[in-house]
Amino acid sequence: MPERREEPPTQTRTGATLGPVIDIAAPASAGLPVATAGISGRRRAAGAAVVLVGLPLVTALLVPHRAVESLATPVLLVLLVVVAGSLLGGLLVGLPAAVAGCLVLNWFFTVPYATFAVHRPGQLVVLGTFLAVATAVSVVVDLAVRRTAEATRARAEAQVVASLAGAALSEEQTLPDVLARIRQTFGMREVALLEYDDGGWVEVAASSDGTPSEGDDVELTHPVSADLQLRVRGPALFGEDQRVLHAFAEAAATALEGRRLTERAAVAGRLEAADRMRTALLAAVGHDLRTPLAGVKAAVSSLRQRDVAWTERETQDLLETIEDGTDRLQALLENLLDASRLQAGVVSVHAEPVTLEEVVDRALLAVADRERVVVELPADLPEVVVDLGLAERVLANLLDNALRHSPAGLLVSVRAAALPPYVVCEVVDHGPGLPRRLWSEVFQPFQSFDDSGGHGIGLGLAVARGFTEAMGGTVEPRDTPGGGLTMRLRLPARRP
Repeated sequence: MPERREEPPTQTRTGATLGPVIDIAAPASAGLPVATAGISGRRRAAGAAVVLVGLPLVTALLVPHRAVESLATPVLLVLLVVVAGSLLGGLLVGLPAAVAGCLVLNWFFTVPYATFAVHRPGQLVVLGTFLAVATAVSVVVDLAVRRTAEATRARAEAQVVASLAGAALSEEQTLPDVLARIRQTFGMREVALLEYDDGGWVEVAASSDGTPSEGDDVELTHPVSADLQLRVRGPALFGEDQRVLHAFAEAAATALEGRRLTERAAVAGRLEAADRMRTALLAAVGHDLRTPLAGVKAAVSSLRQRDVAWTERETQDLLETIEDGTDRLQALLENLLDASRLQAGVVSVHAEPVTLEEVVDRALLAVADRERVVVELPADLPEVVVDLGLAERVLANLLDNALRHSPAGLLVSVRAAALPPYVVCEVVDHGPGLPRRLWSEVFQPFQSFDDSGGHGIGLGLAVARGFTEAMGGTVEPRDTPGGGLTMRLRLPARRP
């Protein structure tokens, strides 16, 4: 763990080397290629084998004919062997091969033989040219291999940084994703983002491969900002990986900031939604409470007047006003309580097989103007698997909505049919109906599309849909042929 300090440092220790030694052909997920990687050991061994076999072979073939052959033939053949060894093994093989080839030509093919002395100036020029060409080929091959390794490394860095930037721009990258990517790219065992808080470094997020530490593991920290740093633990890393690690560290800081902004936005969104809900609740409840309470108070005040002799009929009308007002208040409070249960996610469902007729009968008891409801249920309907109390509330709310939006004198129909695996129950009214563009909003809380001049808090349909979905069913609006609105309720049918 990093040392705890009293004040946030402005600079922390950086890793001197970053990046594991890996083969160039390794997949990107294993790490970045090493920029200084030269020719592999296998290629060097192959180049050395070509030289060790080729030089003796050429010598053995040409020595019997050296008296009749010119020096050009052995020079060209030995140069061919040295160039082949250089192409495979690079400078570490080509340079010794060039020296060895020069010595072989001098010993076996220049007069006097079996000695390193050179009596003819022309032969000395040939040997010098041979040595220079062979050395130059070795240097060029080695340089080309290193440039290829650097290009491979640069391409890998570009791909990693481009993918990192693309993920950040698409906002699909999270802080754990960035840390896991760092761990995989650099072959680390553990990567953690630390934040300076309250006098010490606190781990914000981490990614680990779950393997135990080894003795040669190195723990390094890379600064991101004055109060953020990246800690990596694993194999020793090379210095050329600093650029990529810095890009990853900045991406981790950006991801952390994005996560916190998202959390703040979510909190602000919840507060805004709660504020809108509270405002709509106060407006709707204030209106709906005022009307029945005013009627109840007026009726009670009238009945208590001692200076007025009310007839039996007038007394009954006043009592009916009180009863209707309290019924409306009760329905309002029930919808408010049901909506709060749905919003809190605490609706409990105790499903059992019941007949739809029983659900309809119980719902009618809670509906005013029940004499305007016509029930048409087939005798052979299967039972529905529902919570009887919730299903009653759903149907009562649908009936209440249909009655409130139907002109006086028009009937509301309840009909049903079996459409396995559901029983479909439709509540049909013949009122003004509702435009299709408003169908998606009709189940929102506190929405009141009042086509008939009635009043409502706009919770009845929201509660109906919430309870229906809790029981595994659906409810959706449809146009009534000839005008009006049909609420189609689908409830799970009991399996045979």
